[in-house]
Amino acid sequence: MFLQKLKNGQNVYGTCITSISPMWPAAIKRTGVNFVFIDTEHIPLDRSELAKLCQIFRALEITPIVRIPSPDPFVACQVIDGGALGVVAPYLESVAQIRELVGATKFRPLKGEKLHQYLYGHEEMPAELAQYITNFNAQNICIANIESVPAVERLDDLLSVQGLDAVFIGPHDLSVSLGLPEQYDHPEFEKVVREIIHKTRRHGLSIGIHFSLEPERQIQWMKEGANIVVHSFDIALFTQRLKHDLSIIKQAAGEVVASNTVENLIV
Repeated sequence: MFLQKLKNGQNVYGTCITSISPMWPAAIKRTGVNFVFIDTEHIPLDRSELAKLCQIFRALEITPIVRIPSPDPFVACQVIDGGALGVVAPYLESVAQIRELVGATKFRPLKGEKLHQYLYGHEEMPAELAQYITNFNAQNICIANIESVPAVERLDDLLSVQGLDAVFIGPHDLSVSLGLPEQYDHPEFEKVVREIIHKTRRHGLSIGIHFSLEPERQIQWMKEGANIVVHSFDIALFTQRLKHDLSIIKQAAGEVVASNTVENLIV
């Protein structure tokens, strides 16, 4: 089970998917990924399209992890109802936000005041209900996006919320928050990423970072402790490969080939 692999600190491998083509999931299955990252924060997917993708990937035994557009517990519940197993909430900066995400992913279908009482320890959950809630949400994965300076400053507190399973680092937003936009090799950026990875692993949680170009970047951060590999996404991979192949074909035809640079699209 995917969640058990995370709890064991094992490596898991995946990519970001933006296409809703019915041919795509079977092709992704052949790559050997453990999960797909489906981003509804930056990618225009409606609820029906998202649910279809999640259901298909689950049928293929690939774990669908969905990033919701905002840290909204009701939206988190909604995507789980549609078939997501993992939920990533973006730009989390407070303990309350993470606790609400835990409530949405681990305490469904409880909501409102009753959920608040249980989440904050003001009331003890009856044993029968606690067992039901545990079984009902057994496969759900709660993931926090850490991508800002305030989040890094409060990181130990954020990571201490019981029920959180993992962290995704958002490199683009983090670099901007640091005042180093897209400077992913800057010593200060790398220092902060190392800090996030090391603290997360010390708290017994899993962690990943999403990059869209060189596999060497993934290897670099795996050496520091990252165990969730979120590598690239379908559009970038297609673009990079097609540019590469066309360059070879054009050179063989004697044509002058322009620089084959590809934008480093990172979310």
